[in-house]
Amino acid sequence: MSEAAIQKNDRPAKIKSKKNKVLIFFIKLIRNPSALIGSLLVLTAIGCALFAPFIAPYNPEKINLIERLAPPSWVDPNSPYLLGGDPIGRDLLSRIIYGARVSLLVGISGVVLSSIFGVILGLIAGFFRGWLDELIMRIADIQLAFPFILFAIVVMSILGSGIWKIIIILGLTYWVGFARIVRGQTMSLKETEYIQAAYVVGSNNFKIIMKHVLPNVFSSILVLSTLYIAEFILLEAALTFLGLGSDPTIPSWGGMLADSRNYLSTAWWTATFPGIAIMLTVMGFNLLGDWLRDELDPNIQI
Repeated sequence: MSEAAIQKNDRPAKIKSKKNKVLIFFIKLIRNPSALIGSLLVLTAIGCALFAPFIAPYNPEKINLIERLAPPSWVDPNSPYLLGGDPIGRDLLSRIIYGARVSLLVGISGVVLSSIFGVILGLIAGFFRGWLDELIMRIADIQLAFPFILFAIVVMSILGSGIWKIIIILGLTYWVGFARIVRGQTMSLKETEYIQAAYVVGSNNFKIIMKHVLPNVFSSILVLSTLYIAEFILLEAALTFLGLGSDPTIPSWGGMLADSRNYLSTAWWTATFPGIAIMLTVMGFNLLGDWLRDELDPNIQI
């Protein structure tokens, strides 16, 4: 029987094995309380971002000065807003739902950009070593020497505020974490026997990196990405609170906190509910990331 025929016969077994692994993965997720709670919080945030026009009870930009700082409807039955109104009479619940879009856009896009830079540079540094490794790691050390908030404030004070500028700054700053992890694992993998065997059978460097090294470091990339999304959501809220984030006309959780800072003693709900939204979303990604680390890290499993 030819090699192609053997591979064709093995294909159904491989597909079945992958399905079983996915099923086992989800069973473990459901049986772990913290992972399940984290997943539900993350899915809730994603659902709000995707279906905001269908979920939000009001237009988040509609101003109603009559309902300015209106309390939640369960505090004052005459209030039309479930979570209360903001300083210019807009519905807080609707703005929180739409604000999930900004936070997840910054978090996910920032992670995608930083992971692309970090993984590529980490693979190059760990696989080829030599002067390339020294150059990349010294750049990483210099990058780590600058506090992110200070760096972001300086850059955005010069270039101006905006969501995409935040994403670019995050991508150009947080690539270091991905690069260092990928570099370390790549250095270990390169010394393994199956990598040496791949050289013996004639595989080139690019094929070895793509087929043998990258799949083996993917789990670490996934875990770090999940944790970084939570951190990026917090950083976006902090920069927007300082007036250096998203456009003030776009509903965002950090912007809502900034608008409410003068009303903490008279209208507690204007800051409380956006803060809870940030806390729950960040907690969801952290819980999910911690569980993924425990499940996918072979050292912890041993």
